[in-house]
Amino acid sequence: MKRQKSIPNGEHPYRCDVCDKTFSSKSNLNVHHHVHTGECPYRCDECNKTFKRLESLKVHQRVHTGERPYCCDLCDKTFARKSVLNVHQLVHTGERPYHCDVCNKTFRNLQHLNVHHRVHTGERPYHCDVCNKTFRILQHLNVHQHVHTGEHPYRCDECNKTFSNKTNLMKHQRVHTGERPYRCDLCDKTFARKSVLNVHQRVHTGERPYCCDVCSKTFSYKNILKRHLLSCCKEHP
Repeated sequence: MKRQKSIPNGEHPYRCDVCDKTFSSKSNLNVHHHVHTGECPYRCDECNKTFKRLESLKVHQRVHTGERPYCCDLCDKTFARKSVLNVHQLVHTGERPYHCDVCNKTFRNLQHLNVHHRVHTGERPYHCDVCNKTFRILQHLNVHQHVHTGEHPYRCDECNKTFSNKTNLMKHQRVHTGERPYRCDLCDKTFARKSVLNVHQRVHTGERPYCCDVCSKTFSYKNILKRHLLSCCKEHP
């Protein structure tokens, strides 16, 4: 058998004919070529999803097998990908190494920083093919599309009520668990939803964000404004 010639560290003798990018091995060059050809030669036997790299296929297959080979030394939580473990470990260290140049907000991983940047740029790269509504985050688009399909893939184990997204399911489950995770700093009253806490806090702040267009009177709650409008419109036809 012919022995492969050793390539010194740092050298990249294999060059892509399309974009001139260089690689240390011919196999890496061959994999890179798939970027230009669009070829995805590796296919999952379970769901037929295809991949450009064998390693990507192997990682994907853990979705079906449930394998989570990477374990956190501090809390024993396990992960399917090493990169996700690395991000998780920042929870224990408190490290947030990525920081926004515009507002100085910090993040544990680069992906979250990149998504956050869209708040400043206004970029909404994901768009719905049905109604052309746009989104900053792909997950938000995926959830939105359930509006058009009518799909409710998340089911409550207690009452079998279904929901279009996981967040709404988790909020609903507090009906059964009695969990009230949102606490008012001023009176210690607790709430199942943050939005309800925000409304409650107007008791303390005196905020009256709802204004009558007819008489300019203001109200703390939208439902009180609606009741007021019924009588106000009669008085000022």
